[in-house]
Amino acid sequence: MTDPSVVEGSRPGALINSTVSDQFDDTVQQYGEREALVVRHQGIRWSYNELKKEVDTFAGGLLAAGFEPGDRLGIWSPNNAQWVVTQLATARIGVILVNINPAYRKAELKYSLNKVGCKGLVLAETFKTSQYVEMLRDLAPEIGSYAPGELQAEELPALRTLVHLGSGEIPGMYQFSEVSSLGGAEGGARSGEVARTLSPDDPINIQFTSGTTGLPKGATLTHFNILNNGFFVGEGMRLGEQDRICIPVPLYHCFGMVLGNMACITHGAAMVYPGEAFDPLTVLQTVTEERCTGLYGVPTMFIAELEHPEFAEFDLSSLRTGIMAGSTCPVEVMKRCVDEMHMTDVTICYGMTETSPVSFQTAIDDPLEKRVSTVGRVHPHVEAKVVDPESGQVLPRGSAGELCSRGYLVMQGYWNDQEKTREAIDAEGWMHTGDLAIIDPEGYCNIVGRIKDMVIRGGENIYPREVEEFLYTHPDIEDVQVIGVPDEKYGEELCAWIKLRGTAELADDAIREFCKEQIAHYKIPRYIKFVDEFPMTVTGKVQKFKMREQMEQEIAGQ
Repeated sequence: MTDPSVVEGSRPGALINSTVSDQFDDTVQQYGEREALVVRHQGIRWSYNELKKEVDTFAGGLLAAGFEPGDRLGIWSPNNAQWVVTQLATARIGVILVNINPAYRKAELKYSLNKVGCKGLVLAETFKTSQYVEMLRDLAPEIGSYAPGELQAEELPALRTLVHLGSGEIPGMYQFSEVSSLGGAEGGARSGEVARTLSPDDPINIQFTSGTTGLPKGATLTHFNILNNGFFVGEGMRLGEQDRICIPVPLYHCFGMVLGNMACITHGAAMVYPGEAFDPLTVLQTVTEERCTGLYGVPTMFIAELEHPEFAEFDLSSLRTGIMAGSTCPVEVMKRCVDEMHMTDVTICYGMTETSPVSFQTAIDDPLEKRVSTVGRVHPHVEAKVVDPESGQVLPRGSAGELCSRGYLVMQGYWNDQEKTREAIDAEGWMHTGDLAIIDPEGYCNIVGRIKDMVIRGGENIYPREVEEFLYTHPDIEDVQVIGVPDEKYGEELCAWIKLRGTAELADDAIREFCKEQIAHYKIPRYIKFVDEFPMTVTGKVQKFKMREQMEQEIAGQ
């Protein structure tokens, strides 16, 4: 009889039963003089001792500004030094950090802040086409009328304290450096007192993730979740204090914040941020000049680096390891990373925000074929199984079914949403991923599809229902269905089929303009098709697969 599709990770010693702050302090004690953080675009180069000083004073400032353990503080910013300082400072005083996608626009920002009741928000002034301060003022025109920390805004009732990352003064907001000075000479000591009262099981982070229906949900993660996951990801890469990891992936996402920052911090390695956002040339320059030993990215990032016209001019011989995640990696790309970028120990990671995020990872000594055709084997201290999505019965090895995982890595739940939490985590503690997977006889896992109707565009997860719900708010749109269609560059692109009301007339551009300042750019449909009806089953269900087939033909014929 074939073995069942149940796997259990190794148990190399006990899990780290500590808070992020205690672990960081241990690392500082061990590696204080070593370089901790390099931020190229800001000209910052801090040792672990220097980073700790920044963290402690900002944590003390937050306490002086009225924050208490359990309060929520949002961060809406691209990658910078202040991001990791905020991450570690909030962890130190038990404030829950709420990651807000830098690409979010007004509607998404309002929803996120109100959903979890953010008391404060750290925000950049601008980034690319995003005018963060202006967008916030549109939502809360009252900002300039109140002293910093005392905001009363009708549309954002929980929000009190705004902290901007710019250099000038903005009425109603603190500058980041101002907050650090609020705690005075005793700020660091006071934050240490609070740190000693915290538990590893306290929630420390909320990250928004969409479901197949409805609006984004706030996956709530603890110290225990992200600390151990970051540690085991680093162990999978065999990280040490000599390593220097180039992190061009966004910090608001688990990839940057956990696989990047937490993996480095738990191993005394250096975090190197090449820029605010991904740019292939900057990454190549950074790896060369900083002698990075590891590089992170989604496959499209590695493709952009390999295909850059100046690629051959850079010395990447310092590279040894790295992580590729976010979507499936083409075999040839993986081979080129190993051969041309010297990343012999590159690993693939798989997971989801709700599992902190990584549950499977390839090993550095796995055969290349396994590193490109699978997502590796189950992580230490983690159980996984493949079940029939209908019956819940465990399937034999080699059969495709829903992947479920269980262990320390499973989130506490969705913030303030018990119903959705119960749908995702069953009574036995299994997280139902919604992904279709096969576990082979050797225990390697292959992700073969999605039960969830999710689109992955260039490493960004997009849930069509969220985009549909937004488009429904347009007065001329009667009905809309959103699907993913194949795309050479991004893997998938969004396509919206739209039924208009009555005699209404709309052009493609008008739809995109409607989306422009309200939802993230990557959620704006690339293809728009106006229709009178959708392909339906006899029971009235929309057949999205038929829509996909038709669009693929139409795109191919263009």
